[in-house]
Amino acid sequence: MRSFLFVLSCLVAFSAQAQDDRIWYREPAKQFGEALPLGNGRIGLMVYGDPLHEKVHLNEATLWAGGPATLAPNPGVYQYLPEIRRALFNHELRKADSLTKKLQGLYTESYAPLGDLQIDFQHTGAIQQYTRTLDLRNATATIQYKVGIVAFTREMFVSAADQVAVIRFRSSSKGALNLSMRQSSQLKPQFALMENGLVMKGKSPAHADPNYLGEKPEAIIWNDPSGCRGVRFESRLKVIQTDGTVRGKDGALEVHNASAVVVLISIATSFNGFDKCPDKDGKDESALAQTALENASAKTYDALLQNHQHDYRHLFDRVAIELPADPNSKLPTNERLKAHTNGAPDRSFAALYLQYGRYLLISSSRTSGAPSNLQGIWNQLMRPPWSSNYTTNINAEMNYWPAEVCNLTEMHLPMIGLIGNMAITGAATAREFYGINEGWSLNHNSDLWATTNPVGNKGEGSPQWATFPLGGAWACKDLFDHYQFTGDKAYLKDVAYPLMKSQAQFVSKWLISDRQGRLVTAPSTSPENEYYQPGTKEHYQTSIASTCDMSLVWDLYTNVIEASEVLSTDKELREDLIRQRAKLFPLTINSAGLLQEWYEDYEDVDPQHRHLSHLVGLYPGRQISPRIDPVIALGAQKALEKRGDGGTGWAKSWKISLWARLYDGKHAYKLFKELLHYTEDGGTISYAGKGGTYPNLFCAHPPFQIDGNFGGTAGIAEMLLQSHLGYIDVLPAIPDDWSDGRFDGLVARGNVVVGATWKKGKTTEIRLTARQAGRILLKNPFAPSTSIYANGKLIDGFTAEGLIVLEMKQGESMRIGAKN
Repeated sequence: MRSFLFVLSCLVAFSAQAQDDRIWYREPAKQFGEALPLGNGRIGLMVYGDPLHEKVHLNEATLWAGGPATLAPNPGVYQYLPEIRRALFNHELRKADSLTKKLQGLYTESYAPLGDLQIDFQHTGAIQQYTRTLDLRNATATIQYKVGIVAFTREMFVSAADQVAVIRFRSSSKGALNLSMRQSSQLKPQFALMENGLVMKGKSPAHADPNYLGEKPEAIIWNDPSGCRGVRFESRLKVIQTDGTVRGKDGALEVHNASAVVVLISIATSFNGFDKCPDKDGKDESALAQTALENASAKTYDALLQNHQHDYRHLFDRVAIELPADPNSKLPTNERLKAHTNGAPDRSFAALYLQYGRYLLISSSRTSGAPSNLQGIWNQLMRPPWSSNYTTNINAEMNYWPAEVCNLTEMHLPMIGLIGNMAITGAATAREFYGINEGWSLNHNSDLWATTNPVGNKGEGSPQWATFPLGGAWACKDLFDHYQFTGDKAYLKDVAYPLMKSQAQFVSKWLISDRQGRLVTAPSTSPENEYYQPGTKEHYQTSIASTCDMSLVWDLYTNVIEASEVLSTDKELREDLIRQRAKLFPLTINSAGLLQEWYEDYEDVDPQHRHLSHLVGLYPGRQISPRIDPVIALGAQKALEKRGDGGTGWAKSWKISLWARLYDGKHAYKLFKELLHYTEDGGTISYAGKGGTYPNLFCAHPPFQIDGNFGGTAGIAEMLLQSHLGYIDVLPAIPDDWSDGRFDGLVARGNVVVGATWKKGKTTEIRLTARQAGRILLKNPFAPSTSIYANGKLIDGFTAEGLIVLEMKQGESMRIGAKN
């Protein structure tokens, strides 16, 4: 049934793309932020494309430092909670901050780089007519150039169907290809030659400190006698087709006098689950790598390419989008980005960006329990920025904002799997750090091992980021979103609801009553902001009942209540959550007319802080809307205005969706254009509002963080389609610049595939395909005086609010338009 539904969704895509889904360049990459990303959701490549000295970074989604999380790294610290809470209610804020630091455990582990493939070519003569292209529709990188009259071509892809990376080298002249291939790694590997191939094997570190802890001798620990820390890996490279001669020499593999060469790379690790020792209890990575290589070696290049394209395009072709094209859309991507930054019109850039975000999600999120991390699956550093981990106070969740609406629901499953793992380790965190024996708690950081404790190495971390006990409530939104978009009741019953219910049980015990009898959280933070104590310039980080916390609790309770109604279960729990929800500390407008961020009307230390945690109820939540409470929504808008339009790359991405939820397409598009600010890859961390986009369209925090790409993708989708208020709203926030356009294949809650066409800013047609039977509510986008037709029949069903009512069968499609 599921496969039928997804095939059905593909039918709404355009029969042919009117716009070019490629990024391309006239020169090789010199830096990481210029290289081309390839991936099959597990194996990742970064291709530089140098005609003489090709460099390809290699990654594998489960190759991390460390091993299973230490579940009780700081036992008994929950005893400090009563004292912390007394300090907060007595306004002893310095004491509260200091004591909250005691509620910290160990840091998470780091995502590791597997290694590099170096390919050296023997060319004599000048390089001419060079191009380097990433074809998003086929997930293939191509490098082409000439040396004299001889044309050379490299084609690369990473196949999910056959679980190998594939490289084909070709020349237009017989025997003109002469090349040497060599693997290397920072992970102290061992090398060996095999017939027509190379083998590299090694092991990740037992521990790698976060990069922000600075350089010190023990920052990377290699040896662990327990066998529980460090993941083994093996990479196998083999020439499977060539008309040249192949030989191994000095640790390299050489090919001479060829006109075509096909190379396969298989990679495997010993990772066997978040709770298994990856060394002594690990999988046989050698057997896995060898089996994948042998199976793929039995196939021709054309068969491998066909398998890859069939698998990939089944996902990618579900969505098509067309926006007005300007002349600069034909430029090489780096030149196009620079021109866009300098103000040249380029309206179709948003269409390319949306499809690039979908490409990146398909390429980085197909491994169970190892979702797309801060850098997707692409990393070349031993201690990458913020460990390239799962930052669960916004960034990990942002990675999956486009998954459902952009018709890639399967890509959401690795994140859902990680949430299930974190619920297991989080039960120990709830017990050991907060003294709560029900449910589970997640804080602000996790990793492959599903770490959930507040990080900070037992007191080194700042509460503003280390302390976030309600990370699980935020993660649970992913669980319910997947149900809302798919309508999969079996999934809701067996997967989502038990995890959501357990999280609600934890939160019920975490909440306490303030002196007015309102339910609040304490200690509470507003990730990752600080505030001034009134009348002073002393700044603090912990508080009571931050708006972020209370919005997340409202969202969790509302979702659990609705889920229990759908499943007709847990009536007593549902009634209890309804009672608790009514007593939650309410959303508040402060003296300046802004949505208040803290328990009291505090002044922000940084009014333009990159995090917008107090606006989570506007997006991605559904508590705040101009159509629910205009006063609260106006306060949210003023708070957003005060934050400003600057920020890191991912912060700008978040603001796109926030403005879209306020139905301000002009401001949302302004933020999108600022997100596409050309940025060089300097590799340094900046919080100073310098977010932008690298030449390869990776989002710059800076440095690279992929959540900005996914947030920007979701923002474009949010401008085109919204469904969080219980009805489908088509084109709710399109800017005037998008005067004409068309999209197909986006998905609304209720499992409805949506398309639309508009001209001169007016909707001319809406296309709906129901993946499940039921009633659909559609906001009327047509002029009030027109008659509305579905498949040529006059529509006469409307709600009292003017919403169009449609009863649709599973698989049914409707084309909806209006006539005067």
